[in-house]
Amino acid sequence: MTDTPLFAPREPVFPRRVSGTFRRLKWWLMAFTLGIYYLVPWIRWDRGPNLPDQAVLVDLAGRRFYFFWIEIWPHEFYFVAGLLIMAGLGLFLFTSALGRVWCGYACPQTVWTDLFILVERWIEGDRNARVRLWKAKWDGRKWRLRLTKYAAWIVIGVATGGAWVFYFADAPTLARDLVAGTAAPVAYITIAILTFTTILMGGIAREQVCIYMCPWPRIQGAMMDEGTLTVGYRDWRGEPRGKKHDNTEGDCIDCMACVNVCPTGIDIREGQQMACITCALCIDACDEVMEKIGKPRGLIDYLALSDRPPDTLAERLAVNPIGTRATGDAVTMAAPGDPAPAPNAAPMPILTRADIKGWKPQPVWKHVLRPRTIVYTVAWAAIGVALVVGLFIRPEIELTVAAVRNPTFVTLSDGTIRNAYDIRLRNKHGEARDFHLSLTSDETLRIALEGDDDLVVTVPPDSTRRQRVYVLARPDDPAARSDRSDLRFWVEDLVSQERAYRDTIFNGVASNDERAANAG
Repeated sequence: MTDTPLFAPREPVFPRRVSGTFRRLKWWLMAFTLGIYYLVPWIRWDRGPNLPDQAVLVDLAGRRFYFFWIEIWPHEFYFVAGLLIMAGLGLFLFTSALGRVWCGYACPQTVWTDLFILVERWIEGDRNARVRLWKAKWDGRKWRLRLTKYAAWIVIGVATGGAWVFYFADAPTLARDLVAGTAAPVAYITIAILTFTTILMGGIAREQVCIYMCPWPRIQGAMMDEGTLTVGYRDWRGEPRGKKHDNTEGDCIDCMACVNVCPTGIDIREGQQMACITCALCIDACDEVMEKIGKPRGLIDYLALSDRPPDTLAERLAVNPIGTRATGDAVTMAAPGDPAPAPNAAPMPILTRADIKGWKPQPVWKHVLRPRTIVYTVAWAAIGVALVVGLFIRPEIELTVAAVRNPTFVTLSDGTIRNAYDIRLRNKHGEARDFHLSLTSDETLRIALEGDDDLVVTVPPDSTRRQRVYVLARPDDPAARSDRSDLRFWVEDLVSQERAYRDTIFNGVASNDERAANAG
């Protein structure tokens, strides 16, 4: 038996503030995504007097999804399914080309964690101050700073949950009801749950969500290969590390700047790791150090595993990095395991700066335009085009016809054969519409509406109406005596003159005789 714990205790991560290209990009994306999330429910969109005027609304009670000028009905959920498939393919595409770029810049966990860390830094200070506060005893100052931070986090959590429920009801009305205490209990419960989970995941768990809870780090390996661009460390240039930097080490001075800014607390110099979300903050931190010591930027950079010097060149550089000898412009080309030269032996071949300058990594476009990414792009675009086409060609009138099968027909007192049908008419307009029903057939058939002598059906705005329809054949008509007769129902919008139809059959007396014979 050993005393080694099954799970190592968590080491809190306190990322240091950093500035640079990627940090600015993350600030802009955070502002953009949070702005969309918090502000979209308040955008108004006039759809008419009988429809909601909220631009984006998931109306569960009315079974509708409104997105600006687009209205999705329950039977059109395939549009939502198509968008989800596009989102999945888009994630595969970006991962195969740029690694976990979604995780590093646009994932809600990353965005809200950045926001929580920003608030924490405003209140408690930068990395060193937060580390000291973490180790300090609980005194009045620590209580004050912690309570202030948690109060700010609670405000963010409540705003997050509140914004979410606004997508499912009219935002101004729901906001007034929430303040007045008259909103539905489910609204308060949802806000409470989202407040708790937002604080837990964005403020407390943070990197634990990305490392242990999120499934994507376990899946991304199937999406990436040696040609994928991701954040990496050029070890052939940086090794061996050393703080003295007296022409005996590589470019890395082991300053730990890349580790101190990492939101998941990893050391990118140890190679590709599941916990790396490719946020690229380590690139900004390393570039800043390289500029201070007069070395080229890019020791840590977006690169592919295949972007290395040739193996023999890389191995020799790892032992004798460029510029680490007194000559500066040339180094002895000694590979690992090579025997020491004899005292009178000829000089070993030398590797000049021109050799390394002659090697260049593949251009970015070759990493992006690869067979895998092209296949993902084509599939993603094909689904997008299909959805757009389907959206524009979907009919304004929708008609369904269901024949009543019990009984299949009725014989009236005068011998007339009558079939019954349930017709559903869907009106997608914001005002009531009148629809005229008719039928066509090679046989002589008549149509009648249940409870109405007219053949016009009025359908309320943005709703569906079911209408029972009868089709009759006189005793001496062929359709009454035959087995089945084809017919077509037509419906016409009396306002737009748009028409739609559905085909079905009329059952005569012979159909009953045939079923009886089959049963016998």
